[in-house]
Amino acid sequence: MKNTTVLISGASIAGPALAYWLERHGCTVTVVEKAPALRPGGQAVDFKGPAHMTVLARMGILDEVRRRQTGGHDTDLIDADGRTRAVIPGAFTGGEIEISRGDLAALLYERTAGRCEYVFGDSITSLTETAGGVHVTFERGAPRTFDLVVGADGIHSNVRRLAFGPEADYVRFLGHYYALADIAAEGPAVRSVMYNEPGRMVSLWGNKASAFFVFASERLEYDRWNPDQQKRLLTRAYEGARWKVPEIVAALSGASEFYLDSISRVEIDHYARGRVVLLGDAAYGNTLGGFGTGLAVVGAYVLAGELAAAGGDHRTAFRRYEEQLRGYAKVARKGNAGPFLAPPTQARIAMRNQMFKRRLLLKSMLWTADRFASDIDLADYPAPPSR
Repeated sequence: MKNTTVLISGASIAGPALAYWLERHGCTVTVVEKAPALRPGGQAVDFKGPAHMTVLARMGILDEVRRRQTGGHDTDLIDADGRTRAVIPGAFTGGEIEISRGDLAALLYERTAGRCEYVFGDSITSLTETAGGVHVTFERGAPRTFDLVVGADGIHSNVRRLAFGPEADYVRFLGHYYALADIAAEGPAVRSVMYNEPGRMVSLWGNKASAFFVFASERLEYDRWNPDQQKRLLTRAYEGARWKVPEIVAALSGASEFYLDSISRVEIDHYARGRVVLLGDAAYGNTLGGFGTGLAVVGAYVLAGELAAAGGDHRTAFRRYEEQLRGYAKVARKGNAGPFLAPPTQARIAMRNQMFKRRLLLKSMLWTADRFASDIDLADYPAPPSR
C-alpha cells in the first residue's frame, strides 16, 4: 500500500476514529490538535441503528461505549412557573446509545495513542502539495511532509480553509447560537428540564451539559478563543428572561467549562482536493443536527477502508469515499435545529410541545431518524494486517 504517512488535523471524534483504522491498515499516523490536551466533558453524543453499531463493533469498542453510556433521560418542557407542559422522551434526544463527547474522545484516544503520534498545542499554518506529498508547516513544530492530509477539525476546519478557501464560502450561518456551560447544580439531578421563551431556550441539568442554551440572533462578531467575551454575549442575549434564567446566567462566571458557537451547516461540492480530504463536521457538519458523531465514525471507517481497498491510490479512494458519504450525509444538508429548540413565537413553542404528546407522530419521527442513520451499505474492506 502506498501513501502511508497521514496527517490528521483534529483529535476530537472523527480524527482518532480515522487514526484507529488507518493504523490498522498499516499507515503511519500523526494527529495534530490545537488544544493543549483532550477536551473533557461537552455535550452528549449518540449512536443509533445498525450502521453505527456495526462500525463500533468492528472497532471493538461497542461494549465499552455501552459501559460508559450516560443513558438518555426524559426532558420536561416547562413554563415560567416550572410546570411541565410536555415531555421529550430520552429516546428522541439520546438515540440508542448516548455517551459524553469527552468520554468517547478519551476512549478513542486510549485505543490509538500507543500506535499513533499525537501532537497537542499546535496547528497547521500552510499546506503545499508537491508531486509526492503535502509539505506542511505548523505554528510551533518543524515543517514536515506527509503523503496525505485529513481535515477532521470540525465545522470551522482550518484544513478546509487552507486547502479549499475561506470558511464563508462553505459554512452557512443558520440564525442561531448555542452554548454549553458546566455550572454548579442546586442538587442531584433527577430529570432534565427545558424552558423556552420566543427565540430563547435554556436546558438545565440535562445530558447536553449542566446548562445548555440556544438563542436566535444576527451574526455575532467575537473571538472564538475568548470565553469571557462569549459569556458577556450570552448574558446580553438572555436579558429579561424569566424562570430561573437570571440565576443560571449569573452562575456562568464560575463555569468550569464553557463553549459558545453558531448553529451552522457545511455546504461543499467535494470532500477532497488533491491529497487533502475532509472528514466529519469539516465536510458534512450541521450543528446540533443529531447525526454528526455517527457520520464521523462511519465516515472514518469508509475513508480508511477505501484507501486500503485502493492500495493507497488516494484519487480512487477519495472518489469512492465521497460517493458513499454524499448520499449517507444527505441528512446533514437539510434542517436547522435552531427553530426547533428555540421556536420564534409562543405559538410555535406550544406547537412544538404538542408534538411530543402525539405518539404516532413521535414514533414516525424516531423511525425516520433511525432510517437516516442506517442508510448506507457498509463494505467489508480488506482485513487489516495483524499488528
